[in-house]
Amino acid sequence: MAAPKPEEISHPPMDQLQGLEYCIDSNPSWGEAIALGFQHYILALGTAVMIPSFLVPLMGGDHGDKVRVVQTLLFVEGINTLLQTLFGTRLPTVIGGSYAFMVPIISIIHDPSLMSIQDNHVRFLNTMRAVQGALIVSSSIQIILGYSQLWAICSRFFSPLGMVPVISLVGFGLFDRGFPVVGRCVEIGIPMLILFISFSQYLKNFQTRQLPILERFALLISITVIWAYAHLLTASGAYKHRPELTQINCRTDKAYLISSAPWIKIPYPLQWGAPTFDAGHCFGMMAAVFVSLIESTGAYKAASRLASATPPPAHVLSRGIGWQGIGILLDGLFGTLSGSTVSVENVGLLGITRVGSRRVIQISAGFMIFFSMLGKFGALFASIPFPIFAAVYCVLFGLVASVGLSFLQFTNMNSMRNLFITGVAFFLGLSVPEYFREYTAKAFHGPAHTRAGWFNDFLNTIFFSSPTVALIVAVFLDNTLDYKDSARDRGMTWWVRFRSFNGDSRNEEFYTLPFNLNRFFPPS
Repeated sequence: MAAPKPEEISHPPMDQLQGLEYCIDSNPSWGEAIALGFQHYILALGTAVMIPSFLVPLMGGDHGDKVRVVQTLLFVEGINTLLQTLFGTRLPTVIGGSYAFMVPIISIIHDPSLMSIQDNHVRFLNTMRAVQGALIVSSSIQIILGYSQLWAICSRFFSPLGMVPVISLVGFGLFDRGFPVVGRCVEIGIPMLILFISFSQYLKNFQTRQLPILERFALLISITVIWAYAHLLTASGAYKHRPELTQINCRTDKAYLISSAPWIKIPYPLQWGAPTFDAGHCFGMMAAVFVSLIESTGAYKAASRLASATPPPAHVLSRGIGWQGIGILLDGLFGTLSGSTVSVENVGLLGITRVGSRRVIQISAGFMIFFSMLGKFGALFASIPFPIFAAVYCVLFGLVASVGLSFLQFTNMNSMRNLFITGVAFFLGLSVPEYFREYTAKAFHGPAHTRAGWFNDFLNTIFFSSPTVALIVAVFLDNTLDYKDSARDRGMTWWVRFRSFNGDSRNEEFYTLPFNLNRFFPPS
């Protein structure tokens, strides 16, 4: 038997991911686009409900306060998503709440001056205003880095090799949001995981009127089935004598969102009162804004691949970060109790549906704004138990991580240098945040524990983030270790043409601003 030829055992690198039905600037029919947009909206509800559900009770807020925060977060998510898809990177990305802001926000909640307030509602309002002030000030980090093109200059030090751990850990770094949450209610979490994988992968060729309906709408169909099953278990009294924590995670009526939600409520700026400003709070929040910037950078590059687009040029990436800073400013003005970042789960859904259309994401933004104003209807969908979302995250976060690994095709992985950088960045990107999490769980404070609270928040926030640790390690090693003679091994010969807008003719198709705005903001 003849030895196989090299081209028969290897695959040539590809700039754009193949196999998508619709790329960034191609659109499905309006009916299909609306259904897909609603699916993205449902997925975005997970994080939009989880963050307020955890933080609002710590602040002294009641169920009514929680509902208002969820509504506000969804409303601003919709606005920020529209701004990003129209004027930012123009990639099909949902801009949602971020867990990176949890550390500084919890620090603000435990500020002695706020904890000493006896009235719970007054403490909630004062804490919310303190968080708003910190978000408003710290948003300037992304606004300045983005619009001054400083982040574009920084991104010139990024290579495909350096970006692999960052993009991958945007997905892998969220492992604690996956199966550990599924395990809180395995009777609905496991069936959801099995059903979602079955519909999206094993039954993806099932078609109705030439539409692969099970693949395209696997999320909607499986959530509907398991949600109904969970409601049946709740109504039959299956959880009546179970522990409180089990009931919270399994029952469909324990979120108290529907009963507490108003029929119609339109969020507006400064609805909680005038923000308050504290230098210590602002410095701690700036670390979260920096982490959000790095995580979004990785997510934008993953989204470009899943939308079958070229990697965003440096100035487009910087433009997107600037608009994301505006988004965090809006978070502060409206009072969403979280900053903004790219929703990783929605990026993963682009790959599962094989639809990377920008229009679909813009429609989902419309759903967010619409249902955030119609409180009862939005609260109905938001009452889906968390383990159902966590089961989906197990698939979607893993898919985004694998997109990061796909950038290895542009590098030489027979190089010991590259193997060293990739392995060390991956390991430390997982190990350092895990150390910070375990230390905090035991000591009730992070490893950084000095008298300067703002310094503690800054360091603890930075090292809680896997993509941030990976970027620090990978970019430093990649630009200091035998870098002069390794441009080709690092993938820079492929990457260099995507650095500038005019480096590749396809960039104009994917990233040109609408309404002929490029006349006023010429690309670099």
